[in-house]
Amino acid sequence: MMKKSTFGAVLAFLFVAAGALTAAALYLYRREKELDEYERLLFNEDEYEDEDEDDYGDDTVYQTIQPETPAVEDETGGQV
Repeated sequence: MMKKSTFGAVLAFLFVAAGALTAAALYLYRREKELDEYERLLFNEDEYEDEDEDDYGDDTVYQTIQPETPAVEDETGGQV
């Protein structure tokens, strides 16, 4: 018959192994779920259907900004 300490060590080892396998399975499950989401976002054509129909014309009006001229001071210290 096995000693109680040996039985306890074997039982503890089995619990540690089961915990490690559970942690690995949870990690792989979450990683697979995350990769599925990325794949769905990458290959989802429904969200981008209307972009093919756009003419990609930009209706934004841009205005040229002129740099300000520095103020000139006269001899009295006032601005002209």
